[in-house]
Amino acid sequence: MKLDVLNTIPDSRGRSLFALLVALASTLAIAVALWQLTAASAGLRIVETQVGGVPITLYRPASDARAPSVVIAHGFAGSRQLMQPYAITLARNGYLAVTFDFPGHGRNPAPFVASLMDREARLRVLLDALEPAVGFALEQPGADGRLALLGHSMAGDVLARYGQMHPGLVAATVLLSPYLSEDAPTAQLRNLLLIYGELEPDMLHQQGFKTLAKTVAGEVEAGTLYGDPADGSARRLMLAEGVEHIGVLYGRDGLAAALDWLNRTFERTGTGFLDARGPWLGLLYLGLLTLAWALSRWLPRAATQPLGAGLGWRRLLPVALAPALLTPLILWKLPTDFLPILLGDYLALHFAVYGLITALGVWLTRDRSGQAQAVSGQGRILWSGFAIATSAYLVYIVLAFSLTTDRFVTTLLPGPERFPLVLAILVGTLLYFVADEWLTRGTGAARGGYALTKALFLLSLLAAVALNLNELFFLIIIVPAILVFFLVYGVMSGWVYRRVNHPLVAAIANGIAFASATAVTFPVVSG
Repeated sequence: MKLDVLNTIPDSRGRSLFALLVALASTLAIAVALWQLTAASAGLRIVETQVGGVPITLYRPASDARAPSVVIAHGFAGSRQLMQPYAITLARNGYLAVTFDFPGHGRNPAPFVASLMDREARLRVLLDALEPAVGFALEQPGADGRLALLGHSMAGDVLARYGQMHPGLVAATVLLSPYLSEDAPTAQLRNLLLIYGELEPDMLHQQGFKTLAKTVAGEVEAGTLYGDPADGSARRLMLAEGVEHIGVLYGRDGLAAALDWLNRTFERTGTGFLDARGPWLGLLYLGLLTLAWALSRWLPRAATQPLGAGLGWRRLLPVALAPALLTPLILWKLPTDFLPILLGDYLALHFAVYGLITALGVWLTRDRSGQAQAVSGQGRILWSGFAIATSAYLVYIVLAFSLTTDRFVTTLLPGPERFPLVLAILVGTLLYFVADEWLTRGTGAARGGYALTKALFLLSLLAAVALNLNELFFLIIIVPAILVFFLVYGVMSGWVYRRVNHPLVAAIANGIAFASATAVTFPVVSG
């Protein structure tokens, strides 16, 4: 988990000059990416407000011409920011686009349901937020009274229910990788478009085919238009090329299909603009990552010698394997609803138990190996350098990654009401990152051990889901996000460690960052 090419330059004046050049190039890349991301909404009038306690964002087109309204709903553990690509695309093509935060998600402080399995309670809570968003959209100056709904994942069921309740109001429904119950009333929806990521499991694709089969005679084929948009009978299922459950929100295929579907329904032609933030987000995060390498060259030393367990492969493997095998089994039957946050409480407990078992393994290994004890015991901690390096790395994570993600991707900065959750989850994440960083660092540490322990953690989380599928199923959606986190923060923590010599500098900052992300991403429920 490191970019070795950045460590091949000799540690000399030449390397300092190279670091400066990397910093300048990274800053330029970041500036270009931010300019492009901001330019996507050029000409739009974007208004943030609240209606009945529901946070809402309105995207008004530059023209004051009357236009249909499109209410856009996010999925589980999402937020209105996550739906920006569709909101901006539709608004740039003349539609009034409205996004909002469901209860417990994003900036909405109202509690979500305590169990996703309680479908009726879940639908009631979601409908209570959808209703004011629809009312707000239809009451806007310039709204012509026509309405379409667009939703991702969890929003599938609630949009289907709303369409059933208001058959004469909703002219079209676009569902992105939707979660649909067996009895979801999709047959009654007018002009239904289903968009799935090509890379999603075939099980989800088959759910879509079964949904259309309720109203389409014969075998349903992807990409084929059934019915007529003019009379509301249109049906279509498409597979967006090269994307999965989250990528479908950014893929050009899905954006183009949704825009074309609404244009056909409302007999409109727009500018043809499609939000293309994917590459620019990639450039932004690449710039932030390489800038982190350059800035790490100026961090102060936190220890005189590299600290850590320093375990070779023979001693590392049993310590790394034990928590991966034991954690899912230990937590299999234990209650996990000890925090008012859905699934985030289990994730925090998984981190805590995994970290405790890892720490025990490290201690036992040190106790039995005089060599490992000597390696981990050498060196003197430089406390002022430790404090400065830890603070600087944490500040960079917040300013560089959290702020930009919160602005252009999804809600990631906690509001005051979520700070207690951050502190509670921090207990688990700190235990894990401190134990794992110490285990995989130090003189003589197994090369690739850091990557192995992260892969084992993800496998243990999948095993936990398999053991308790009903309660933990939606954690599968989060696993790719955790993988990205491990990759990005793992690369940076390696750079930081090689500069400061102390594994806990990155461990503390990463633990705080992950606790904050978990507390913000997962929905809050009533305590």
